[in-house]
Amino acid sequence: MEKYSGWQYYSKEHTTSGKTPTKKRRWAERASRVIGASSLTTFLHRAVAVMAFLCRSAASLLKPSRAAPVVLSAARLYSSGAQYEYILVEKRGAKSDVGFIQLNRPKALNALCDGLMREVGQALDVFEADTEVGAIVITGSERAFAAGADIKEMQNRTFQECYGGNFLAHWNRVSTVKKPVIAAVNGFALGGGCELAMMCDIIYAGEKAQFGQPEILLGTIPGAGGTQRLTRAVGKSLAMELVLTGDKINAEVARQSGLVSKVYPADQLVSEAVKCGEKIAANSKLVSAMAKEAVNAAYELTLAEGNRLEKRLFHATFATEDRKEGMTAFVEKRKANFQDN
Repeated sequence: MEKYSGWQYYSKEHTTSGKTPTKKRRWAERASRVIGASSLTTFLHRAVAVMAFLCRSAASLLKPSRAAPVVLSAARLYSSGAQYEYILVEKRGAKSDVGFIQLNRPKALNALCDGLMREVGQALDVFEADTEVGAIVITGSERAFAAGADIKEMQNRTFQECYGGNFLAHWNRVSTVKKPVIAAVNGFALGGGCELAMMCDIIYAGEKAQFGQPEILLGTIPGAGGTQRLTRAVGKSLAMELVLTGDKINAEVARQSGLVSKVYPADQLVSEAVKCGEKIAANSKLVSAMAKEAVNAAYELTLAEGNRLEKRLFHATFATEDRKEGMTAFVEKRKANFQDN
C-alpha cells in the first residue's frame, strides 16, 4: 500500500477521482508544509485527541466537588457576613468551635421580618454542616434581643395568605437544629423575640432583659410557639397571665420561673454564653446531639415512652468510639479526647 504525505494524499485522491483542487486541498497543502512528511490523518487524529484531553481537563476543573457548596457557604459565612442583610455571623471561642449569630436590625429593635428569619435558618444550616462547631449562640443588641415580629410586614396579610403559605412555619428551624443553641438575651424579648429565645435550648439573660407575649394587645395571639413553649417553661398560671394581659416579666422573675437558666450583667452576657458554648463543644458532638434529643422528647412523650427513648439512646452511645474514649479516660484519670464518632 502506497504512503503519502498530507498533500500527496489529497493530491492522489483528487487526481484519481478527476476532481479539481478545492479549499480542502489548499488547506492540506499548507498543513503539509507545517507537518512535513507525517501523515495528515495522523496529525488530525492527534489534534483531536489533544483537544479532547484539554476539554476533559477543563471539565474536571470546573466540576464542583461534593464539599464545594459547604466550603463556599462557610467561606462567605465567616468572612464578613456581607452576604447577609439582617444578621452578623462568625465563629467564636478559643478553638473557633462556637457558631455566633447576631440579629442586626438596630433601627427596628431587631424586629423579626421574614428575611431575617430566613437568614438565621441559612446560617444555622451552615453551622450544622460545620464539623468544627459544637454549639451555637444567638443574640441581639444590649437594647433588644428582638422586640417582636415585624408588624408592618404582616399588617395587611389575609387569612388565605397565612394559611395557604403556612406563615411562620420556617421559623421553627431554630428548634430543629441538632447542635445545642444558646440564646443570649439582653433588653426586649417580646412576642416573636420571646418565642425565638424559647426555641433555643438554653437561655441566658442580661440583668435588664424583659420577656413577654404581648400579641393580645394587637388583636392576635402568639403564632410561633408562644402559648406552648411558655406554658411548658413557666407553668399554666404565669403563661396564661402573660398571654392574656400582654404584661412583661424581668430577667430575675424569668429565672425564678424556669424560663431562664442564668442572669448576668449586660456587658458580660455574650461572653458567658460563648463560654457555655465552648464547654458544650468540648464534649462529643455526636453524644451531645443524642442528649439534646432525649431532653426535648420529655416535652412530647409520656414518662414511660420518654424513659424508653432515653434507654435506647443510652444504649446507642455504646456503639460510639467517644463513649469508649470517655470511660477509658475516666478510668485512666486523664482528659478525654473525643473524635465525634
